[in-house]
Amino acid sequence: MSERDLVLFERVAPGVGLMTLNRPERGNGVVPELAEMLSGLLDELEPDRSIRCVVLTGAGRQFCSGADLVAFRDYLRDDLIRTGEPFNARILFPITRRLTTSRIVFIAAVNGGATAGGLDLALACDVRIASTTARFGETYINMGLVPGNGGTWFLPRLVGSGVAAEMALTGEVFGAERALRLGLVSRTVEPEELLDVAVGLASVIAAKPWRALEATKKALSTSWESSLTASMDSSFWAVSTLHYQHDLSEAIDAFLEKRPPVFNLDVDLRADESLDAPTEST
Repeated sequence: MSERDLVLFERVAPGVGLMTLNRPERGNGVVPELAEMLSGLLDELEPDRSIRCVVLTGAGRQFCSGADLVAFRDYLRDDLIRTGEPFNARILFPITRRLTTSRIVFIAAVNGGATAGGLDLALACDVRIASTTARFGETYINMGLVPGNGGTWFLPRLVGSGVAAEMALTGEVFGAERALRLGLVSRTVEPEELLDVAVGLASVIAAKPWRALEATKKALSTSWESSLTASMDSSFWAVSTLHYQHDLSEAIDAFLEKRPPVFNLDVDLRADESLDAPTEST
């Protein structure tokens, strides 16, 4: 295994990071070392609220091919009898959970093939943008496996149960145009424009009030498992809390004064001192 960084990260705009899977010679296939680097990077970013949105992409011609099959074969031969658990249990399983529960908004910039665990990795992101050359496939069945990293949960919710079943049962690989029609991605762009568009979208998101940004991601995520009433009750208390933040009054003032709102990207985790605490009405 090369000692180079298998996951690259750079700050590319205020509040925005670019994360790149960096095993292009193996289709950015996931091995334990890559997963460990990705998990460690997420550990570093989570408490750093100067990062609001992260674009995830792949180096070279692929986004991510899923588990690296050479490493997978070695695991079946050497380690399965000792561990008694799936290869991906300690590799991609935790990453899916981390992306979906993080306060950070993740945008998958799918630059090439996203298959099996690679597709599930993109599905775990909040937003997906694809190059016109991207390819998608829930290809586990071609290997005698079941989608194991969230695909059976994400797909029916994104594309409907019938299409999800067709994808998972056939293992078909298809292009970006169909992915757009199905709702797997929100837009497609030319390959040379992909990162610029993704970073541009991330910059728009990162410029929003950070408390509302985190609360919105949380509300959208939990709504998938909640009734309408429970979801609205949860949003009620989130909105109530946000009423006491300076961001709301600044947004209202800016609208009435016909100027852009100014939200400070520098995060002060102390209570806002510009607003008085709520008092009981008499």
